[in-house]
Amino acid sequence: MATSKEYYEYIRDQLSEIDGVTYRPMMGEYIIYYRGRVIGGIYDDRFLVKITPSSEHLMPGADEELPYEGGSKMLMVDDPDNRELLAELLGAMESEVPAPKKKK
Repeated sequence: MATSKEYYEYIRDQLSEIDGVTYRPMMGEYIIYYRGRVIGGIYDDRFLVKITPSSEHLMPGADEELPYEGGSKMLMVDDPDNRELLAELLGAMESEVPAPKKKK
């Protein structure tokens, strides 16, 4: 099952006030970047973020889910309506996820 356009637009709206958030479609799903770093994605109408110390701290008890078969576990954002939490989460995670590799 691919992510619905409605859910994708809902998450985009929730993140719209955070500078530096971009998206890339990938086989019916969406990768979410913050300032060029992959922080998570939208998979099967679920907003998932990478597991980092900050994401675990800011979302204690969040469900660990697989974005797709064979993928690494990620944390599900249970309260995407909380824009303050989303801004804090992305800001905290930025230094904890790898920077994009430089192209040669």
